[in-house]
Amino acid sequence: MTWNQVLAISQLYKGSVSTSLIRVSELFREAVRENCPALVVVHNHPSGDPNPSPEDIKITEQIVKAGKLLDIEVLDHLIIGHQRYVSLKERGLGFD
Repeated sequence: MTWNQVLAISQLYKGSVSTSLIRVSELFREAVRENCPALVVVHNHPSGDPNPSPEDIKITEQIVKAGKLLDIEVLDHLIIGHQRYVSLKERGLGFD
């Protein structure tokens, strides 16, 4: 049984007000090193609007695909903004 306990919180990127370029492979580095079976991706929108952009959905698809190759489940991708959040998994965006 998997309990999905938080083992670590890692800040991998710090973007500008309007963008952050990420490498999907770097998201999994610590999870692979720590032998984690799953991870949650979280980022904020400084604008305060947590609704996902087309780029957010596209990168989520890439992250989920990479996770499958590495046998690391992506539990969710959350976007935070002004004390609200959006779960891309809950909305079926980027997850098959």
